[in-house]
Amino acid sequence: MSDATEQPVHQADDDAWEKACAEDLEEERARRRAEYGPPPGSAAEELKKLVDAVTDKLSSVQAPFLGAVAQGTAEQVAKQAVRQARSVIEPVIDRNADVFDHLAAAGTELLAAYRSAVEGQESRWTQRTQEPAPPKDAKPEDEGPGGEHIDLD
Repeated sequence: MSDATEQPVHQADDDAWEKACAEDLEEERARRRAEYGPPPGSAAEELKKLVDAVTDKLSSVQAPFLGAVAQGTAEQVAKQAVRQARSVIEPVIDRNADVFDHLAAAGTELLAAYRSAVEGQESRWTQRTQEPAPPKDAKPEDEGPGGEHIDLD
């Protein structure tokens, strides 16, 4: 600095933007957790929760038509079957957690594609009802084998 009026150049914090974004993101996540509760886990975690819920439900089901002795025996058999099923299912879920995540994502994409197709078909149906009917002696153009309009665009 040769001049007394010059001020030293402060080094800008290279990570300032990154830190600010991370803080904003954390605040948004905290707000969403407060408003909506904890976010859902991975597909594997959700599948484990489902297995737990089914296990609990099966263990609490009692058959009113069975006698007390048969009820106890049936309950023991059901609990044993549930334990065996869990011992088989849980390791598969743990080893293939990423597969379940991919399947969940694929299911979401399929649902979006189905929804898009249905909305498109609905719009064609509603447009058809709004258009005036062609004269009976006019030859239909661009119709498929079932007499349905084929969109050539």
